Amino acid sequence: MRRRTDDVLADLRQMLDQIAPLSGDRLPAERSLRDTLQCSRETLRSCYAVLEAEGAIWRRVGQGTFRGTRPAHMPVREHLLVEGATPPDLMRARLLLEPQVAAEAARQAQTSDIDHLRQKVAEGRAAHDRALCEQADDAFHRAVAETSRNPVLIGFLVYLSSARRRIAWQREWDRTYRRIAPNEFQTLHSDQHGAIVDAIAKADSEAAETAMRLHLETITAAMVQTDSAE
Repeated sequence: MRRRTDDVLADLRQMLDQIAPLSGDRLPAERSLRDTLQCSRETLRSCYAVLEAEGAIWRRVGQGTFRGTRPAHMPVREHLLVEGATPPDLMRARLLLEPQVAAEAARQAQTSDIDHLRQKVAEGRAAHDRALCEQADDAFHRAVAETSRNPVLIGFLVYLSSARRRIAWQREWDRTYRRIAPNEFQTLHSDQHGAIVDAIAKADSEAAETAMRLHLETITAAMVQTDSAE
């Protein structure tokens, strides 16, 4: 028999002092609590929503549910930061991070990584419309991050990549793409991707960092020129 949300909520309130007695303590995993409370995932999350509104718990995506009120320095939802990011915000973040990622990739790369990166460059040269160009570019930059073999750096790049799928970025990229057409992407941008790979292949971290910075500055300049032209 399916339990009522009010009954599950009452039981969960009583359990809090046992399962997470101190502020900041992590609650057990949802699956474990569902088994204990004999309720569905939807019912448990409805109870969480009530408790979170009361300040009894707080949740963080990918990390779990915690006792007490959310720390003041922590955003309510990480995806809101991405939603609010402007294209200049994104490019500045990429300029701060990705040259260092490329340098680390040069230190860590193996032969198979170089082959994979060159394949991504070739896919970029073959791209013939905006969507394919965007996909190829995103795949290349992610491959560079993966070559670093650092899960934290890879995670940052995945996070930044998610911002590129937001409306503000897509609108700006579409305007820029219409101005430069696929030719520039298939030549200049792909040539720059190739230069990054060449530096990584030589294990030259300084050259890889410089090549990545030049590439990102080229993209930034193209966007600025589009704004000025319009």
